Amino acid sequence: MAKEITGETETREMSFLDHLEELRWRIVKSLVAVIVGGIACAFISDFLVQDLLLGPLRALHLKLQVLTPYGIVLLYMEVILIAGVILSMPVILFQVWKFVAPGLLPNERKNIGWIVFYTSFCFIAGVVFGYYVLVPTALKFFATFGTQNIELNIAADKYISFMLSLILGSGLLFELPMIAYFLSRLGLLTPAFMRHYRRHAIVVILIIAAVVTPTPDIVTQSLLAAPMIVLYEISIFISAYAQKKRSAAAEAQA
Repeated sequence: MAKEITGETETREMSFLDHLEELRWRIVKSLVAVIVGGIACAFISDFLVQDLLLGPLRALHLKLQVLTPYGIVLLYMEVILIAGVILSMPVILFQVWKFVAPGLLPNERKNIGWIVFYTSFCFIAGVVFGYYVLVPTALKFFATFGTQNIELNIAADKYISFMLSLILGSGLLFELPMIAYFLSRLGLLTPAFMRHYRRHAIVVILIIAAVVTPTPDIVTQSLLAAPMIVLYEISIFISAYAQKKRSAAAEAQA
C-alpha cells in the first residue's frame, strides 16, 4: 500500500477504501473546477463562438449551419463546456498529481507546483497548436474539394466534434514529455529503453495520430504525428535528466 505523508516523521498506511475516498474527492474537486470554468466562459460565450469557433471558417469563407431548432443552444453549451474543461485543466492536473503524490518521494512532492505548471504548459501548447495549425490546415485541405454543384456547408455538431478531437487530442498528446519525466522518476522508463524502441515508438505515434484525428486524410495525421516525434526525442533527454535526479535522490537517502 502507498503511504501518505502527514508530517516529517509521521506516516500512515492508506487502505484501498482510503484510496477510493481520495479519488472520489479529487474527481469532485475537478468537476467543480470544470463547472466554475464553464460559468466563467458563459460570460464570454459570444466571443468564444463568434470569434474563436467561427474564426477558422470565416478565414476560408466557409459557413456553419444548424440543422435542428435547438442546435444553436446546444452549440453554445458544447463550446462553454469545452472551454470550461480547457480553462480548468490546471486544477484537474493538480488534483491528478495530488492523488499520485503519496507514491512520490518527499522532495518530489515539494515540486508538485512546478510539475503542475509544466504539465499545464504542455497541454496549453498542444491546444494552441491544434487550434492555430491543425484545424486551419485540415479545413483548408477539405475546402479544396468543393465544386460548383456541391457547396461545403458544415454541420455544427460535426464541426464541434472535429475541433474537439483535434484540439483536446493535441493537448493531451503534448503531455508526452511530462509522462516520460514521471515514469522515469518512478524507475519505469529509461532513456536507453526509449532509444532502443525508437522505431517502434514512431509506428505507435503514427497509429495514435490516425486514431486521434477525426478525418482519414494523411495531411492532418502527419501534422499531428510530426510534433509527437519531436516530443518523443525531447522526452529521451527529459528521461535522462529524470533518471539522474532519481539516482541523486537515492544516493542522498543511502
